Amino acid sequence: MSDLGSEELEEEGENDLGEYEGERNEAGERHGHGKARLPNGDVYEGSYEHGKRHGQGIYKFKNGARYVGEYVRNKKHGQGTFIYPDGSRYEGEWADDLRHGHGVYYYVNNDTYTGEWFAHQRHGQGTYFYAETGSKYVGAWVNGQQEGAAELIHLNHRYQGKFLNKNPVGPGKYVFDIGCEQHGEYRLTDVERGEEEEEEETLITVIPKWKATKITELALWTPTLPQEQPAADGPGQEEAPGAEGGGEMAEEVQPLTDVSEGELESTRPGEEEGDASREDREEFQYDSLDQGNVSFEEEEGRQSELLE
Repeated sequence: MSDLGSEELEEEGENDLGEYEGERNEAGERHGHGKARLPNGDVYEGSYEHGKRHGQGIYKFKNGARYVGEYVRNKKHGQGTFIYPDGSRYEGEWADDLRHGHGVYYYVNNDTYTGEWFAHQRHGQGTYFYAETGSKYVGAWVNGQQEGAAELIHLNHRYQGKFLNKNPVGPGKYVFDIGCEQHGEYRLTDVERGEEEEEEETLITVIPKWKATKITELALWTPTLPQEQPAADGPGQEEAPGAEGGGEMAEEVQPLTDVSEGELESTRPGEEEGDASREDREEFQYDSLDQGNVSFEEEEGRQSELLE
């Protein structure tokens, strides 16, 4: 489900006439309703204006992909649905042949993204639903990545804070359905991954680790929305060549931790001592709030085990 190799799905241009059956104007141009069988094997049926696809139409690619929606001067522009060869599909707004505006993307693994798009990428406010776990990310996106204020909602708890490159970063809190919150922050820790044979620099990977600070009663959380919004004008075609790729990449599930109600009974709001250290992947206990660094990767694994 990648946009790589999307040039294979480029629609035929205005000079690739092919066979045409339909209405024409006095100048002999395709004008009105018509059907064209293009030299590359694609088929378009719909409205034309002065020789170009313009208005409602259906474009069928020879590999099975198809677009149903609005055109403006040979480009997808307005409302439309694109079904990709892998079975994923996008329903929403287009501008200059790119996903742009508000739309919904349905992935082949049954995940969905609903929200804003800019220049063919998820950008702005949006919700990504993980079908396998039932979790969902609700918040800000930047150039296709989870970035900014957001809420990661699981079955019996949620995490509220900021994200960067799909990972939580900085201050945040876990809100549990039993009626309490655990405050803390994710600190980025550098871990060496090895050395390149041709380079002297060591490759570094950054892993977020959770540091708990306190337990409190529930409080209302309001996300901080970004101050600057994307420009309203549609992007140029040169910004994202090959717009009709195989489809959008599905997100990897980003669960943080999963804690049952019984495991938190010993830690109620108002207690002076407690901790978020995890001795293993089967139990979640609080021993002392001054200690308890938990890596994001450990929490991902634990979430998967508990949700199975």
